[in-house]
Amino acid sequence: MTLGLVCIDVDGTLVGTGGVIPEVVWDAVSEARAAGIHLCLTTGRPAFGVAREYARRLDDSAWHIFQNGASIVNVSSLASRSEGLPSVALANLVNLARRTNRILEVYTDDAYAVERTDRAAVEHAALLGVPFVPRDLLSLDGKVVRAQWVVPLAMKDELLSEANEDLTVSPATSPVMPDALFVSLTKPGVSKASAVTAVAASYGVPLERVMMVGDAHNDVGAMGVVGHAVAMGNADADAREAARYHVGHVDAGGLAQALRLALTL
Repeated sequence: MTLGLVCIDVDGTLVGTGGVIPEVVWDAVSEARAAGIHLCLTTGRPAFGVAREYARRLDDSAWHIFQNGASIVNVSSLASRSEGLPSVALANLVNLARRTNRILEVYTDDAYAVERTDRAAVEHAALLGVPFVPRDLLSLDGKVVRAQWVVPLAMKDELLSEANEDLTVSPATSPVMPDALFVSLTKPGVSKASAVTAVAASYGVPLERVMMVGDAHNDVGAMGVVGHAVAMGNADADAREAARYHVGHVDAGGLAQALRLALTL
């Protein structure tokens, strides 16, 4: 039995410094697809903007995981298996954001809202590849699947120590915004790990024949449920410890190494 599915994080795994993806990565993507391996973007980013384009280039008829598992979207049909954020938890987060003047973003499968106009909010819209248009946090149509704090990296301990209504909390960073911390908040039990499990089941691929490639704390859960966990050379300590294999730095095409490793397993 060959490896059936490779799940790929974005920031620090697919995308490196300056938002660059080494061309050698796309060569390896073509090789993996030709071998019949399903590829699944598995990211904290939303299912729109540049992340959707990355997903289409990886596998344009496949299920992909966005928003740390809250959005599972087929980028061809736009069918969704997404999980909503509890309404009470959402209201509490919005109230806290307005009291503290922190940047909070609120997401559906295909849109997001942010009220603050701080530089980090503007920069994050550019990273996502969408226009920056501030709007009321409670103004979105459709099911809200995730909220996300965007704060200075120095606030990590403070933010992670807060009570979060039993939500799943997933901190992450990006080499494109190295001074920022992104803290994703999803429905209890919803994570990259739960979404990887669901996508693998939809393809009939046992988890022991799945690879997860990542670099950060929010990848560790998914790395723990698959048979082949791979950490990038730039990975944080948690991801390195969770990994079975280690490859090169994102800027050196470490993901291409991982994809070519998948062809040998």
